[in-house]
Amino acid sequence: MATCNGCEVRPELYYDAEFQIWARVEQGGAVSIGMTDISQTRAGKIMHVRVRRPGSLRPRGKPVATVETGKWAGPVPNPFDCVIEAANDAVLDDPLRINRDPYAEWIARVRPSAPLEQALAGLLTGAAAEAGFCELCRADKLECKRA
Repeated sequence: MATCNGCEVRPELYYDAEFQIWARVEQGGAVSIGMTDISQTRAGKIMHVRVRRPGSLRPRGKPVATVETGKWAGPVPNPFDCVIEAANDAVLDDPLRINRDPYAEWIARVRPSAPLEQALAGLLTGAAAEAGFCELCRADKLECKRA
């Protein structure tokens, strides 16, 4: 784990280029999708989460879920073509869990349509993810906050 401007980044995860979402490979090849520390900070106090119906085919870039705050509603974008397998009921029941610990709380579990290695190829991980994440924090003068 690394910290940049108070924003936590975990190099073992996979990230989209905008550092909005993280992806973690689970046993059996499913992938958990969640919001990054940057994303939850920008969103503010998360009041509601809605995940698309399990079994739904979601193309890359389309939302797997929607989050709502008191001032904003927006998508949790999908980093690759997939089928939604499950929603995290704990997050649906208590959305603030994302604000408290965004990396402990996945939002949706998906199954990539393409082979796993191909699906993850467009995402950042390791030192490249950490460097890009920290550069974004510095450039946008982001200071992450937790609930």
